[in-house]
Amino acid sequence: MYEPIITNDAIVFGILMISLGFIFYTENINRGFWPKFYKIVPGLFMAYFVPALFTTFGLISPEWETKNVAGEIIKNKSQLYFVSSQYLLPTALVLMTLSIDLKAIFNLGSKALIMFFTGTVGIIIGGPIAILLISIFSPETVGGADFDAVWRGLSTLAGSWIGGGANQTAMLEIYQYNPSKYAGMVIVDIVVANIWMAILLIGIGKKEAIDKWLKADTSAIKALKEKVTLFTNKVKRNPTLSDLMIMLAIAFGTVGFGHFTSVYLSSFFGDLVSSISSPIIRNTFSFLDSSFFWLISIATIVAIILSFTKARNYEGAGASKLGSVFIYILVATIGMKMDLNQALENPGLIVIGVVWMTIHAVLMIIVAKIIKAPYFFLAVGSQANVGGAASAPIVAQAFHPSLATVGILLAVFGYAIGTIGAIVSTILMELASSL
Repeated sequence: MYEPIITNDAIVFGILMISLGFIFYTENINRGFWPKFYKIVPGLFMAYFVPALFTTFGLISPEWETKNVAGEIIKNKSQLYFVSSQYLLPTALVLMTLSIDLKAIFNLGSKALIMFFTGTVGIIIGGPIAILLISIFSPETVGGADFDAVWRGLSTLAGSWIGGGANQTAMLEIYQYNPSKYAGMVIVDIVVANIWMAILLIGIGKKEAIDKWLKADTSAIKALKEKVTLFTNKVKRNPTLSDLMIMLAIAFGTVGFGHFTSVYLSSFFGDLVSSISSPIIRNTFSFLDSSFFWLISIATIVAIILSFTKARNYEGAGASKLGSVFIYILVATIGMKMDLNQALENPGLIVIGVVWMTIHAVLMIIVAKIIKAPYFFLAVGSQANVGGAASAPIVAQAFHPSLATVGILLAVFGYAIGTIGAIVSTILMELASSL
């Protein structure tokens, strides 16, 4: 929360873009140190990690505190992630979905759903198992009474890691964890979830070796990528200024429509949900009150509809490449939120989160090995739970731009089951805490 060296968003954005430019430049050097480096560390991971280092060393920060002349504390916040998530993310999803082949995506089979639900189960059981394990060595870390009970705070992590921000808020409302201690849980969420995302991104660079170890059948994924590539080559052309402007008009116009309708839909369903008498049912469907949920859903639906029109031919002019530009900017702003120093502020809670995420990861690996699921399904199924709509398409498109929609569809589904799964996990965590 200390004031960083640079607080001007325009300057910070320039720094992030320079770092992305440096990463892409060095990634395309085909001799010397850099080819060996990027063979181990994917460029997408570096796009995330370099801004994290800037934040860790105090050059930039997602938020900070200052004092005015009267000595009052003023909270400041960078708007870069907000702009990226609210405008660039849905725009990227539209551009990447224009050429989608729904039939080919459905042909990916049931393994995507199996891995997604495995990830959900891993989060549900990971919390209570982590409490049991940590209580053996440090019972005070998982203790607390009444509204200070750690299991109440961990319920918000379950909501976030199965669904998203709306589900996390719902769990805070249901279990009434002490608001003054809630910031500690947010730190655990940010640190652990982002470390896991970094590990998944690194794994993408080794996906062939991982798939070989899993004995995975990647034929359906390869068929989808080949089909998209053939279509792209068929309609490929040098983009004109008109092409670029029309693509941006389609994408940002769709996002504008999404913002317009999401206000009314979130308000309508919010009033509808708030009128439900049962607190459990009311909070289960609280995600319908989220304008971000409706924004992402509407943008994706409109893009899918457009994929059945001539608009899909703009893939030949580089629609998905333009979408990837926005995705990389989003990745950089997500990385900017990661301060590695925060891991040292409350090591006990961080350890709980790490053990929890490890259980989730181990279960995903075991099931993937059993059903011979490709690493793509493991990574995206996990991130659709843990990262939600903001990061699942990032991981998916790292495999191929045509696969970004798979990530967003699973992430939206996560919103729907997030609160229910989190409640089950919290009940188990409460029982584990009482043993």
